[in-house]
Amino acid sequence: MDRALNYANIRPYAVPHALEELTGPASGIVTLPGWLDWSPRRSYDLSDPAALRVMYEQVIQEGREQDLKAYLNADLLARVWPDLILPVRVRRLWESQFTWLRDRAA
Repeated sequence: MDRALNYANIRPYAVPHALEELTGPASGIVTLPGWLDWSPRRSYDLSDPAALRVMYEQVIQEGREQDLKAYLNADLLARVWPDLILPVRVRRLWESQFTWLRDRAA
């Protein structure tokens, strides 16, 4: 199969214009809406590093721009960015917009 026709390579992903727009919660339990997380367990404790990473991966991959702003927090994103497991294209889109994230991941 031609990689250029792979859905992951053509799928639209949202990227905020500025990280300062990411003013989501920095602590507590967050329950994602069904359009972001269709799993039976949609609540994430942000004090649990593994849960935080899974939630951020889900929102970054599935979220619209307003979802990114509502559920992601710029400080937490900077902290977990190197540990997120994201499709290559998503990571490139974010790191081309915010080059310092690339430096964090190196």
